[in-house]
Amino acid sequence: MRTRNIAKEERSRLVSDALKKMKGKIPEIASSHVSSRVLQTCVKHCTQDERNAVFVEIRPHFITLASNTYAVHLVTKMLDTASKEQLAEFISSLHGHVATLLRHMVGSLVVEHAYQLGNAAQKQTLLMELYSPELQLFKDLTSLKEARIVDVISTLKLQKTSVIRHMTSVLQPILEKGILDHSIIHRALVEYLTIADQSSAADVIQQLSSPDLVRMIHTKDGSRIGIFCIKHGTAKDRKKIIKGMKDKVGKIARDKCGTLVLVSILSIVDDTKLLTKVIIRELEGILTELLSDQNGRRPLLQLLHPNSSRHFSPDELAAHGSSVPSLVTKSPSKVNVALDEETEASGLGEADKEDSCDTGAATDTTQSSHLNGGGKKDPLTRRQELLVNSGLAEKLIDACCEMAGELLKSNFGKEVIYEVAMGGADSILHATLDGKLKTLHGAIATLAAHPKVEESDKEHLLEHFHSSRTIRKLILDSPSFASTLYEKALKGKCAIWAQGHSAKVISALLETSSSKVHKLVKKEVQPLVDDGILKLAK
Repeated sequence: MRTRNIAKEERSRLVSDALKKMKGKIPEIASSHVSSRVLQTCVKHCTQDERNAVFVEIRPHFITLASNTYAVHLVTKMLDTASKEQLAEFISSLHGHVATLLRHMVGSLVVEHAYQLGNAAQKQTLLMELYSPELQLFKDLTSLKEARIVDVISTLKLQKTSVIRHMTSVLQPILEKGILDHSIIHRALVEYLTIADQSSAADVIQQLSSPDLVRMIHTKDGSRIGIFCIKHGTAKDRKKIIKGMKDKVGKIARDKCGTLVLVSILSIVDDTKLLTKVIIRELEGILTELLSDQNGRRPLLQLLHPNSSRHFSPDELAAHGSSVPSLVTKSPSKVNVALDEETEASGLGEADKEDSCDTGAATDTTQSSHLNGGGKKDPLTRRQELLVNSGLAEKLIDACCEMAGELLKSNFGKEVIYEVAMGGADSILHATLDGKLKTLHGAIATLAAHPKVEESDKEHLLEHFHSSRTIRKLILDSPSFASTLYEKALKGKCAIWAQGHSAKVISALLETSSSKVHKLVKKEVQPLVDDGILKLAK
């Protein structure tokens, strides 16, 4: 059945014969390390009717098969090909067994698979069983629309302490066994941390603050847990997490959710020497790949322009600003005292001790506020050490000079080259790298100075959709760039570029607020406006 050179008709005949012989013994065959492979092949190649017959036979044995090392592959295969009704039936059969299966290395794979395939209501049904014994026992209670645990507690009038106790008894064995990869567990942990008391929340944060945290941050909820651990963990905990990322930084940076944890680390952790050694050096090695990567550029943009609503969505900024409610208070507590004692016992430096003391976190997500609840160091000083003193900024400018044309035309790279050419927020690059920035301005102007070729396959920098808008923005925001561009590329040629996308670049020369640039270009550009060739933005 598995050979490649077999005819489809012959394979179908063999599959049908095999399934006829297996009838009545499928659960037993599925659990065997040898014959289960034959059954999996049959399920892969059989007709839908034959697959339905297999489903009917294994239906009474779902829970037993889901916990079997060999049968689990058949169950997940059946779920992948299941109809909506069959999936609903399978999820219904899990009722009362979700917590038990999640504690099982093999069973947890099946629950996660069903969770991933289910719709929002089915996902909620699986999750609710982890909240309280009542929801585990009574099926009709689990069909609630409330997504958040606080709303479930409020609607069903559950006792919060009872829910916390039950969730602790469910989640602790899962954490102890190191079953950390599944999104259903990440979701349950986030919900648990929203209601947990200070002591329970601190225990969970401490348990999760290990090199194994890297296995969790690939999901939306997992990355939030990662941010919580960075924000509320001690200096010792943060070191463990960061050292666990060694040699994995590139992969984490390119991951949609993982990159947000990196951004959080660069915004909160005060030990810039450790960050430079583990994270910055690895980012430097793959800089040219990261500049145009949708997710990989995020840590660089955070250092250049922190918490910018241009580079991060409101949800992402909210995730940076979110905290564990019970750990936000800054008043002295037994938990904080215990954390301080642990920090002193570990023999960390003064800076690290400071780092470990503050477990508070601002929940304000406005751009002006600093969303780093855990660090003691001034954010500008931290950025200076990570971006400029580490040598990253110099390499970043060199890479932008080398790839200027490619980055300006890239949907994602244009944001990075704009921030670098502007010198970063607070003009962080200008103080020490002003000469390098002028070189970058010159490199962009040189590319823009290339003559206009009508029949060329490649669009000119001034006519390309992305690059023309980025150059226009640089003209409006940077008088020094505008002057360089005009002198090197546009002087005497403005009339040529007064049509199409490039017209936005020429009009920006008059729209800029810089009187110096106005004076430089007015003689050439103003007549184009007066003759109606060029239109200025209102």
